Amino acid sequence: MIAFIGGGNMAGAIVGGLVKSGRPAASICVVEPSDAQRAKLSAELGVTVLAAADATLARAGLVVWAVKPQAFGDAAAPCAPHVSHALQLSVMAGIRSDAIARAAGTERVVRTMPNTPALIGEGIAGLYARSAVTPGDRAQVEQVLAPTGKTLWVDREEDLDAVTALSGSGPAYVFYFVEAMMQAATEMGLTAEQGKQLALATFAGATALAERSADPPDVLRARVTSKGGTTYAALTSLDASGVQPAFVKALKAAQRRAKELGDEFGR
Repeated sequence: MIAFIGGGNMAGAIVGGLVKSGRPAASICVVEPSDAQRAKLSAELGVTVLAAADATLARAGLVVWAVKPQAFGDAAAPCAPHVSHALQLSVMAGIRSDAIARAAGTERVVRTMPNTPALIGEGIAGLYARSAVTPGDRAQVEQVLAPTGKTLWVDREEDLDAVTALSGSGPAYVFYFVEAMMQAATEMGLTAEQGKQLALATFAGATALAERSADPPDVLRARVTSKGGTTYAALTSLDASGVQPAFVKALKAAQRRAKELGDEFGR
């Protein structure tokens, strides 16, 4: 059995992916205090739902922690007597593996930083495993997360702060640029909806091209940029405004904040 502690959006995405990929709903249990969320999970996915942790958790071979960071301590206390035998997988931001290992009573802890495209199976999750995690444990985690998208292992836990800055927060950066393109569209005579369609298709197409090409992004960019042409004019303007260094600075700010949250919640 897989037990989820917390039944919010990310847990729901993972549970939904597991059920759709053929895992029996009866083999999944979710501890969720919200009456409405429990009813939704039960009705839509058919999984077992609990209002509070109990001995049912002792049957779980994998426990997925999916509560808000500030709620982890309160959520972990009633679970602890039942979960020390299980592999622990955390999708919580800011809670470090030391804290999870202490609370769960086991060193078999994997931390992951997913992102919101996991809700449609198009996410990417950074993963870090403590030394007690076996190759079989890693394979199990990858199998559980597979329906939500791709996975990427990192060797150091602190690298998850960079993962948070890049891909965890990354969808917001894409939406930010889409918003800017929609605004530009209206100022150039198109409708916002036309701008949205053009922006989204362009992001999707460019990403697909970059994934399939053996050439690095700078080479792909150069192929679109003829000196004196329209793309050249746009990129020259961006460079004059310092957009690229400002963007790098922004990602580093996100990385610092991820570390601060870990210091605040994850000790």
